[in-house]
Amino acid sequence: MSAPSKLPPFDAGDPLGIDDLLDAEDLAIRDTVRTWAADRVLPYIADWYERGELPGIRELARELGSIGALGMSLEGYGCAGATAVQYGLACLELEAADSGIRSLVSVQGSLAMYAIHRYGSEEQKQRWLPGMAAGETIGCFGLTEPDVGSDPAAMRTYAKKDGADWVLTGRKMWITNGSVAGVAVVWAQTDDGIRGFVVPTDSAGFSAPEIKHKWSLRASVTSELVMDEVRLPADAVLPEVTGLRGPLGCLSHARYGIVWGAMGAARSSFDAAVAYARTREQFGRPIGGFQLTQAKLADMAVELHKGILLAHHLGRRMDAGTLRPEQVSFGKLNNVREAIEICRTSRTILGANGISLEYPVMRHATNLESVLTYEGTVEMHQLVLGKALTGLDAFR
Repeated sequence: MSAPSKLPPFDAGDPLGIDDLLDAEDLAIRDTVRTWAADRVLPYIADWYERGELPGIRELARELGSIGALGMSLEGYGCAGATAVQYGLACLELEAADSGIRSLVSVQGSLAMYAIHRYGSEEQKQRWLPGMAAGETIGCFGLTEPDVGSDPAAMRTYAKKDGADWVLTGRKMWITNGSVAGVAVVWAQTDDGIRGFVVPTDSAGFSAPEIKHKWSLRASVTSELVMDEVRLPADAVLPEVTGLRGPLGCLSHARYGIVWGAMGAARSSFDAAVAYARTREQFGRPIGGFQLTQAKLADMAVELHKGILLAHHLGRRMDAGTLRPEQVSFGKLNNVREAIEICRTSRTILGANGISLEYPVMRHATNLESVLTYEGTVEMHQLVLGKALTGLDAFR
């Protein structure tokens, strides 16, 4: 009988050995994004957050384009053609820096670029995607309206035909990248149903005032889109889709990135709590040596790495072409909810220091309050799963 092989040492940073699921290319992409975030975001993010600004966003976009992070899971047109797992790893590393940075990348790649890549004409793809992949052109995605969020079928933005042209009128709200975008993908009612339009933001009648006074996603550009009889040529409409399946298909793609990204925010907060617990002394010894603190850390570690495993599983299903929208809802509902709880528990370990921007915990916690409700609220994802489980539609 042969002797048992020697077990590898326990890795506190990867307690389940999830890295064993990754190949060399996966690790290289993860490390590239992690290094970029450590160099270009982490030294400055607390200041950006406190100021409520994302200075140099266009330069950051070009840098993200240079490392292949924009539209990275799309094929052709200057896109990296990465796997879904690789894209997910990038989202995790970006959100470990800040949710606003991951939102910049998600809206650019998974919403604006994905809509054009999936539903656009060849001419639209050739015109817009190479510049967007390089970060030379920033895109935004206009679906949510001031009075319409979870029920996009009730949108009021309208596009009417006028000869060969379209005339677009309406407002969109809470639009990431809006005021710095060169192109907007805007969804509107038409006489033939909901259609998507590719709108150059220098079009007459288009404006994008920035939204201020946010207490979440402060290091992110958030805007309103105002379309006042914006005249567009006939070929501005996305030709390959009609109806809600267009924007909902884009949202499913973006939600997948959130499944990974939320775990990045959770990991950052958890790591801060572990480091603090090892060095902060009370009653004569580090607080990490007390049972209640260790119980908190253990529970957080379990949920963090379960969430990362779930993200891996969904990524492999996406790469295999078998990922269903209900499964994406499963991932977003679980991972964002658990990420918020990890941040809150980490804050208790840091005590009063937990509210300081010298540590990332409160910043991640407030950012995740936005992530919790964008790309589908908790309630909407619960109802998606409820319908899948029972076969009964409780939306109306």
